[in-house]
Amino acid sequence: MLAFNEPMYTEKGIGYITEAILQNRRLNGDGPFTEKCTKWFEERYKKKVLLTTSCTHALEMASLLADIQPGDEVIMPSYTFVSTADAFVLRGAKIKFVDIRKDTMNIDEKLIENAITEKTKVIAPVHYAGVGCEMDTIMEIAKKYDLFVIEDAAQGMMASYKGKPLGTIGDFGTYSFHETKNYTMGEGGLILINNEKYKERGEIIREKGTNRAKFFRGEVDKYSWVDVGSSYLPSEMNAAYLLPQLEIAEKINNRRLKLWELYYNELKELEESGRIELPYIPKECHHNAHMFYIKTQNLKERTKLIQYLYNNHIKAVFHYVPLHTSNAGKKYGEFVGEDKNTTRESERLVRLPMFYALKEEEVNFVVQAVKNFYLK
Repeated sequence: MLAFNEPMYTEKGIGYITEAILQNRRLNGDGPFTEKCTKWFEERYKKKVLLTTSCTHALEMASLLADIQPGDEVIMPSYTFVSTADAFVLRGAKIKFVDIRKDTMNIDEKLIENAITEKTKVIAPVHYAGVGCEMDTIMEIAKKYDLFVIEDAAQGMMASYKGKPLGTIGDFGTYSFHETKNYTMGEGGLILINNEKYKERGEIIREKGTNRAKFFRGEVDKYSWVDVGSSYLPSEMNAAYLLPQLEIAEKINNRRLKLWELYYNELKELEESGRIELPYIPKECHHNAHMFYIKTQNLKERTKLIQYLYNNHIKAVFHYVPLHTSNAGKKYGEFVGEDKNTTRESERLVRLPMFYALKEEEVNFVVQAVKNFYLK
């Protein structure tokens, strides 16, 4: 069976983990490997970066930094992972879901303003499949209404919008290093703090509400509890696994883009004949080949295609079930406006195998199976 995903692996990662255990003798957070990973991101993005235990926790940190209070409202797409909403619901916020664009599967920027009320505090765009949302419009709306923008760029590392890395445009951005992502530490993430005035508090929240970071820099003679916070530090073993991937980040990105282009070019004839739809990449966006998906005509066809591929030893999957249709989504949020695209497009989307170690002949194997399904 051809797997849908295989976690990114480097032999060097095993050596670094061994070094963390036997040489550095440091397994808890913020050791030498965490420092090296952090330095890689900060030199690249010129932003304050804090590694976290997950993108979920990075979003929770952003929610704390934005001072979300009970009754505040947060605008986001319903077509996203539950963590996007949970981070704000935990603080007592109500979620206002708006429809997505049919072409990119991202939040429809033209519908955001209609969802704003006097209680709105945050816009949380989600960069689906590493393709940037229409951030200029979103930032203009946020400025007009004095709102925070918290980018869920879980899938967006190495992708950009108008030359700006995803996650660096709003007040805060978050990445995921879950094993399904382009770069992984198993479980992990980071928060990008793009607004200077939140740097210090970000460190405090990440360190259980203490000023421990200032103590280790020699800025205070002892550290103490100064604010709310939690334990958001990944272990050194996680950072050691991630570091060698950062060292070859461009190589990984280029390899994935090559595989993505192969899928796209080989399946183009099915799109041209009206049988499927392929991903759309706006000209102002540079994506990262996080996933390759196709869209079928409807849910029934998608179900048959996934089963057909499985019967032919290929694991393909669908993606999110819209949050507003779930029990918790109904309890903690509401859909604003008409659901024209969210449900319909989510029911058509099929994700094909995509990972760094995928071979060209395996892509061709998947392509041929898809063609056989439609042309039989």
